[in-house]
Amino acid sequence: MTRIISGFAGSLSLVVPPSGTRPTSDRVREAIFSALQARDVIAGARVLDLYAGTGALGLEAASRGASHVTLVDKGSSAAAACRKNAAVVKKAAPRGTKVEIEVSGASVQSYLDSPKQPFDLVFLDPPYQLTEAELLANLESLVHRLSEDAVVLLERSSRDPEPEWPADLTLDKRKDYGDTALYWLSPTEHDDAVVTAE
Repeated sequence: MTRIISGFAGSLSLVVPPSGTRPTSDRVREAIFSALQARDVIAGARVLDLYAGTGALGLEAASRGASHVTLVDKGSSAAAACRKNAAVVKKAAPRGTKVEIEVSGASVQSYLDSPKQPFDLVFLDPPYQLTEAELLANLESLVHRLSEDAVVLLERSSRDPEPEWPADLTLDKRKDYGDTALYWLSPTEHDDAVVTAE
């Protein structure tokens, strides 16, 4: 059973598609959100959940104070589950709490290739069979959708080699949880200062 762990929708059960998804375990989600809350990046954040599956990661962020969450999954059963789960979470929101939740049935690449407002927190949990080339294309497009201090979390199999990173994304750390490798990424800081001769 997949559920929201904490926040205003804590303990609510989520609909899981009959096949084709790999929900992040409660243990890994708890570790992710404990670290995110310690860094104070959830409250008021614009959140993007790519390859959303049940939408558990994005909806957990909504429950804990994100202001806007977008769930993206092209699978019809996954998108339907995301819509049902989003409705349950929105209904649980206390009166006066404004949280916007959108669901897109587009492919991740086409979603990223269309203009969007920047996101502060991005979850990327692609199928393990997604090729490294496809993942790199996703990440290269994602770079242009990030706010300056954005946090990106990528889940991959811990048995796979480390992905190739675009020049504009920096790997901050990797943490393994059994079969899951979690990569923490952030936009690369560029020194734009102009040095002038005295």
